Amino acid sequence: MVFRYNEHANITSLDPAFAKDQRNIWPAHQLYNTLVKLDDELNIETDLAKSWSISEDGLVYTFTLHDDIYFHQHQVFGKDSTRQVLASDVEYSLKRLTDPEVASPGSWIISNVEHISALNDRIVEIRLKQKFPAFLGLLSSKFCSIIPKEMESLDFQTSPIGTGPFKFKRWEIGEKLVLRKNDLYFKMDAQGNRLPYLEAVAITFLPDKQSEFLAFVQGKLDFLSGLDPSYKDELITTSGELKSKFKSLIEMEKSPYLNTEYLGFYLDSNTKEAQSKAFRKAINFAFDRVKMIKYLRNNIGIPGNKGFIPEGLSGQTRSDGYSYQPEKAKELIQKFKDETGVSRPKLIISTNPSYVDLVEFIQKEVQKIGVQVEINVMPPSTIRQKRSAGQLDNFRASWIADYPDAINYLSLFYSQNLSPNGPNYTHFKNKSYDKLFEKALGTTVDSLRYQLYAQMDSIVIEEAPIIPLYYDEVVRFRSKTVEGLGINPLNLLDLSRVKKIK
Repeated sequence: MVFRYNEHANITSLDPAFAKDQRNIWPAHQLYNTLVKLDDELNIETDLAKSWSISEDGLVYTFTLHDDIYFHQHQVFGKDSTRQVLASDVEYSLKRLTDPEVASPGSWIISNVEHISALNDRIVEIRLKQKFPAFLGLLSSKFCSIIPKEMESLDFQTSPIGTGPFKFKRWEIGEKLVLRKNDLYFKMDAQGNRLPYLEAVAITFLPDKQSEFLAFVQGKLDFLSGLDPSYKDELITTSGELKSKFKSLIEMEKSPYLNTEYLGFYLDSNTKEAQSKAFRKAINFAFDRVKMIKYLRNNIGIPGNKGFIPEGLSGQTRSDGYSYQPEKAKELIQKFKDETGVSRPKLIISTNPSYVDLVEFIQKEVQKIGVQVEINVMPPSTIRQKRSAGQLDNFRASWIADYPDAINYLSLFYSQNLSPNGPNYTHFKNKSYDKLFEKALGTTVDSLRYQLYAQMDSIVIEEAPIIPLYYDEVVRFRSKTVEGLGINPLNLLDLSRVKKIK
C-alpha cells in the first residue's frame, strides 16, 4: 500500500541540516532517526540511543547506542550493502551542524555544546558549556538526525541515507517524491512484526491549497493537514465539526499545537504608540478573540486570552491575560492621549495574505476605540526580512516550538536575543525578566523551572510587547482507509505505524 500526501509549499532539501520547517521536516522524519524522540504526549523516548545518563552538574550527557541498527542499503557501503550505525556517525552528524560550509539553520542547537566525542563504537559523550535542562528534548529535533559519514561524498538530492522506516527511491523536483519501505528498519510492533506496514510514501507538489483539497476529496490523497480559508467552510461547520456529507469517507482529528499566533510591537520604534504600554494593552483588550476564532477559524484554535506560552506546554501563567473589554480599552487609549498629546492614535499592522481576514477583523474592532488602523500586506519572505531588521512597528507572526519546552517561547523576550541576531523581534528588554530567564536555565527540577516560566509569562502579559491572537490546534483529515496515523502537538508526521485498509 502507498500513502499519498501533498506538499503545496514544495520540499527544498532532504538534508536534515535544513529541516527547518514542516515541508522538510516531514520527509526527513521518514528517512532519519535521532538519538531520542518524542511520543505523542511529548515525552522523551529512546530512538537510536537505547539509554542515556546525565551528570549531576547537568553538563555531561552520555548516550549508549543500540547495536542492531543499520543504515539504508546503498552502493556507497558496497554493492547493495549497509553497515551499523556507530558513535562516530553521531559525532559527525552533530558537529556537521556547525560547519560553516554546510551553513545549517539548525546550528544554534549545538551552540551551547563544548564538545562531542565518540568514546567507542557505541558510546557518545556530549558536554555543554552551561546547564540547559531542555537539551535532551532539543536532540529530538530533525536537525539532529544521524547520517553516515559517507554522506560527505554524496548528494542529498539523489542519495539521502538514514535509518528511518522509509528509504529514498526517486525525486522529480516539483513533481513527486517517492520513498520505499526500509526492510532493515529496527522497530517492531507489539506482535513482533517489523515496521513499517506501508510499502511506499508518495508526495506530490500541487501548488495551491484548493487543488490539494479537491485531490483529497476525490480520493487521490490519503491525508490533509490544516485548514485553509479556500475550503474550510466546505469541509467543516462554523462550530468546527466535520460536515455530514463527508462523514462516511473522512475522519477528522484535532489537538493542541505548539504554535502561538500573535501580533508583535517593535518597542525600539520611534512611534509613541509602540512605546506606550497603555496603548499596547488597549489593543489587547479591544477585540473578541472567542468571536474571531469561531467565525474566522471555525473554532480551530484556542483564543489567546493568556500569555505567550501555548496550550500543551507546562509553565503557562495562571494569571488573567486579555479578554474582550472595550470600555477598558477606551480608557487606556484616553490615558495614552493624555500622556503623549497624540490626538489621533494610529496602528499599522503588517501581515501576509493568509492572515488578512484576522487582521481586518481586528482593524474593525480597534477602530471602535478611536484608533486608526492601516493594514500593510506583503509576502511572507518580506515580512520575515523586515521584522528581523526592525522595520515594522507592528507585525503578525507565529512561533512554532523547535522543542517541547516553554523556554523556547520565552527566549523571544530575553534581552540577549535581540534581532537580527536572535528571535527577540519585539526588542523587549526587562531586567526582572532576564534574571528569571537566566535562573530557569540553571534549574534542573522541572516543577521549579515551570514556576519561573509562569512568572516570565506574567511579565509578558503585563508589559504587552505582543498581542496573543490564538494558540493553534493541529487539525488532520484522513481517509477512512487509513489507520494508525495519530496526532501530536508538534504536528509531526509519523508514518511508521500507518496501515491502509481496502
